[in-house]
Amino acid sequence: MDPIDQPNLSEAVERLWTRFLPQMLERVAILETAAAACNAGNLSIEQRQTANDAAHKLAGVLGTFDLPRGTILARELEGMYSREEGPDPTHASRLVEIVVELRDLVENRK
Repeated sequence: MDPIDQPNLSEAVERLWTRFLPQMLERVAILETAAAACNAGNLSIEQRQTANDAAHKLAGVLGTFDLPRGTILARELEGMYSREEGPDPTHASRLVEIVVELRDLVENRK
C-alpha cells in the first residue's frame, strides 16, 4: 500500500469503529447476561443461542479492528456456547472472565 494512502485507511477504520461500537458493546452485553445466567445455573436455550451468535459475530469483526485477542476470546466463547448441551457449568467462571476481558478490550481500544 502506498504510504500516502495509510492515513486515509486509518481514518476509515476509525470511522467504522465509531459506527459499529454500539453494536459491538450490545453483543458484549449479551455475552455478559449469558455468562451471569450460566454462573447462576439458569442459562436458557435462547440465551445460549443468542450468546453463540454474538460471540460468532464478535470473533469475525474484532480482528479487523486490530483486536486479535478479542477474536481469540470470542472464538473461545463461541465454542463453549455452540455445544449442544451448552457450556459446561464448571466453566461458568471462565465465561465471566472472558467477557470481562472482552469488554475491557472493546472499551479501551487504542
